Amino acid sequence: MSTTGVPIAALSPYRAEHVRRHGVAGEARDVRVVHELDGITAPVTADRLAQVGAALWQAHRDLPDHTPPDLLFGLDAGGIPPTLAVAAASGLPYQLAWKLDLELPNKAVFHEPHARRVEVFSYAAVAGLRVVPVDDEVTTGSTLANLTAVLRAAGAVVTDALCLVEDRTAAGRAVLAGIGVRLCALTTL
Repeated sequence: MSTTGVPIAALSPYRAEHVRRHGVAGEARDVRVVHELDGITAPVTADRLAQVGAALWQAHRDLPDHTPPDLLFGLDAGGIPPTLAVAAASGLPYQLAWKLDLELPNKAVFHEPHARRVEVFSYAAVAGLRVVPVDDEVTTGSTLANLTAVLRAAGAVVTDALCLVEDRTAAGRAVLAGIGVRLCALTTL
């Protein structure tokens, strides 16, 4: 059983696929990973959200030398559903990065290099906290590496990152390992 009462064994394989994007220019990727929690190809039930969150949290807890974080940190748009799901399963608080440039304390900017809008903003006070970034998918690892640099510069300890889908068409896991971040993924493509 998970911390939410949802049996982990009940999680059927997590579905994800590559889908071609139209109208992509510049450095934005022309392929996108579409997955279950996107809610793009089918409705997402509360039970499935709970199952996925419990499974991803359990996978993180099963890592060698697991140390519970103080805070989950999700990324704008695609990272919101998995962050909420893991927060519900773990009982941990979360904060989110947004593509909104607001006049708020603790503002830090990082970049999502392959997106149409590359600037992302963090407003979290993270000094002295163990923070685990959460995103829906990791391909190149650039966004999470950039976020990790911003969180560490603000005094956070970042050693792990969670994602629903690791897209192995690029070296995201190696990029993160190179900066001392273990990637925990629910599934791979």
